[in-house]
Formats: sequence, structure tokens, C-alpha cells
Amino acid sequence: MMFRKTGLVGSSLIDLDIKGDDRGFFARVFCDDEFRRADLPLNIAQINTTWSARAGTLRGMHYQLEPAAEIKVVRCIRGSIWDCILDLRPNSKTFGKWFGEVLSAQNRRMMYVPKGCAHGLMTLTDDVEIIYLMGAAYSPAHERGVRWNDPYFAIVWPNEPIELSAKDAAWPSFDPVFHGIETFRNLATEELGSDG
Repeated sequence: MMFRKTGLVGSSLIDLDIKGDDRGFFARVFCDDEFRRADLPLNIAQINTTWSARAGTLRGMHYQLEPAAEIKVVRCIRGSIWDCILDLRPNSKTFGKWFGEVLSAQNRRMMYVPKGCAHGLMTLTDDVEIIYLMGAAYSPAHERGVRWNDPYFAIVWPNEPIELSAKDAAWPSFDPVFHGIETFRNLATEELGSDG
């Protein structure tokens, strides 16, 4: 695997190191040793998948509060998405900043989303499937979200969404108390080494 920093503290894009021949190819999607050497720890607690029928479907921006904060590794296995990370860690030098990248079945790229960052995506094609490696189990009591178009963060999406859940549309405007960012205060220093 090849790891490339995104500009947000502790996050990374991951490209597969493909070994191919006339039959096709082989590539490692996850290796604990390689992730740790890249300073991207991940103990997998769940593997989730999602499917979206239509281009323009927006999902996000989701995260969980401590002690259930989660790392995600996201890979699009059918179609194409624009994947987005938003840094909500108050001690991070990239707090409030976002990063987006196209992940597709063709480029096989993955996104590492650290704890304390919200994650969302927009489908760029119809018939999209995504796999998520999750570092923590889903905890409804710790679930939070940032509204996709909150002017405080001014995320520039590739298009206006066509499909959006009522829940994602209803997240409130940014409020440090509701959004619980104090639970992330130590993440940028404890988990991100010299980057934070």
C-alpha cells in the first residue's frame, strides 16, 4: 500500500500496490503492520457497506463522540464518490478544515478518516457501493453529525445533492456544545504524534 497525506492532520489517502499479470491482479487492502508503520492505527471493530442507487446522493457528515469515536477507512467498490473529511478536533492545527477526494472502483483509492473527524460523501455515478472498515462499533448514544452545507465550514461539494436523508438535512448549525468537540480535545496530541 502507498500512503499519501491529505493536508488534514492524521488523515491519509491509500493507494493499492497492485501486482498484476495476464490473469488480473492481487493487492493488499489492509495490513496492520503497514498501517502502523504509516502511523495510521486501526483495530477493526466492524466492516460496513452502503449502496446508493442514484448519482447525487449525499451521506454525511457523520461521526461519533468519545469514548466511541471511530476511525474509518473508506473504499468505493462500485461506481464513484466524492469523499470528504472535516476536522472537528479543537487542538488540531487543521480544525474546521475539510478535504475531499474522488474514490472509485477504477482508482481503488481509500481514505483514512481519523477519530474526531466527520465523514461524508456524494455519489458521482448511479449504482454505488462502498465498504467501510470501522475502528469502533456503532453507538447511537454517541452519534452526531454536521450539516452538509453548514456555512461555518463551507464545504464545497461537487454538486447540489439530489438525495439526502431527513436526518442528515436536520443536523443543526455548528455549536461546539451540541457537536461535542471537547470530547476530541486530546485526539490531535495523543494519536497523531508530531502531526498534531
